[in-house]
Order: sequence, then structure tokens, then C-alpha cells
Amino acid sequence: MSAMLDWFLESFQRLVRLLERLEEAVLLLLLAGMIGLACLQIVLRDVWGGGLSWADPLLRVMVLWAGLLGAAVATKMDKHISIDLVSHLLSRKISSWLRVLRSFFSMGVCVVLTWVAVDFVRQEASQGAGQGIAGIASWQLNLIFPIAFAVITLRFLTRSVRSIVAVLLPSSERDG
Repeated sequence: MSAMLDWFLESFQRLVRLLERLEEAVLLLLLAGMIGLACLQIVLRDVWGGGLSWADPLLRVMVLWAGLLGAAVATKMDKHISIDLVSHLLSRKISSWLRVLRSFFSMGVCVVLTWVAVDFVRQEASQGAGQGIAGIASWQLNLIFPIAFAVITLRFLTRSVRSIVAVLLPSSERDG
């Protein structure tokens, strides 16, 4: 049974690493595309006196995508915005439980945001609302909202589980 559990955990870790690499690759390609498109717009405006009509709106959407994907990466690295006023004043044990509570609360907020974002995209797709950019429907451009919030939710879920394990099992029990 232990061998099967080890295989499952190792396979799961490989899948997580693959998804993290994919996320970083998408972010890198997005940033490269933004820089390339912005430079092309500058050249087209300065040299030929005009540009691509769809480039500026697409750049705004690309900035939104980069920001939300960057937030997901920041959450993975535990570099997200956090307000911590009292943990340095509390005992280590209480601070550990506060970390668990904070992770679960953050996950709950992200679950709600994911749900609302899915509903928003669903409604936009069903109503055909909004102009598309460069042949891409507006609901497709807004898919980043549910995707990013779902990824952040999963990251907080993982952090919550790790926090509980850290509180309930001393490091000697976890390692041995």
C-alpha cells in the first residue's frame, strides 16, 4: 500500500511541476508578446503614421492576463499581498493556528471569486455580450478570471493542508 501511495504522490508532484512550468511559460510568452506588440505599434505609428486598430485593446487585456497570472505565481511563492498585524506578538503555537485560519479564509474568498468569475463568463458567453478583439470573443478574453482564481484557490488549499500538517505533526513525526 505504501508503494502505491508513494507512486501516487510522486506522480502528483510531477503533474504539479508540469503545470507550474506551463504557467510560467504562458506568462513568459505573454510578456514577450506584449513587448513585441507594443514595439510594433510604436514603429507603425512613428514610421507609417498608423497602427493596428486592435493592438491597444489587446494589450490592455494582455496586461490583465499578466497581472492575474502573476498573482497566481506570487501566491505559489508566498509573495502575495498579506496584512499581518499581530502574529509577531503571539506565541508560536497560536501563530501557527492563525496561519491555518488565514489560509482557509483566503481559500474561501478565492472560492467565491472563482464562482462569481465562472458565472460572469458563462453569462457573457450566453448573451454574446461585448465586442471581441482580433476575432476573439470578449468572454474568451475574460476566461483568465476563473482560471486565475481557481489556481489561487488551489494554492491556498495546498497551503492550508500544509499548515494543518505542520501544526498537528511536529517536524520529527513528519520526517520519520
